[in-house]
Amino acid sequence: MRYAYPYTMEPQPEGGFTVTFPDVPEAITEGDTAAEARARAEDALVAALSFYTDDARPLPTPSAARGRPVAVVPPLVAAKLALHDAMLATGISNVELGRRLDLEEKAARRLRDPLHRSHIGQIEAALRLLGKRLEIRVLEVI
Repeated sequence: MRYAYPYTMEPQPEGGFTVTFPDVPEAITEGDTAAEARARAEDALVAALSFYTDDARPLPTPSAARGRPVAVVPPLVAAKLALHDAMLATGISNVELGRRLDLEEKAARRLRDPLHRSHIGQIEAALRLLGKRLEIRVLEVI
């Protein structure tokens, strides 16, 4: 899955811009300029998606952009979200994942926490245990 979510940016009467994500209502941010609001969009998205992983809830499915700007989560966060999705799909708990990886539950929980830095190799190993393979693509910037 591609963890890229469209957003809307609205100018505010008092100045500045507000960014909201229709698919992730918890994600909202603002900036004094459009550029500042765009720059903050990714952080707001990652923080909001962490609520879903904290509560072991399914992640919202991104809708089609339809001309709207899109915020794409960083690669490490995408790997963590993919692990979260795989754990929900297979019914594997943090405790069970930790047991299989020889990690404490707290360490296993952090592997799917978008706000915690983890080693990509650990996330890759966890995904492999769940029958998934991590791939990275490099695309031209447009």
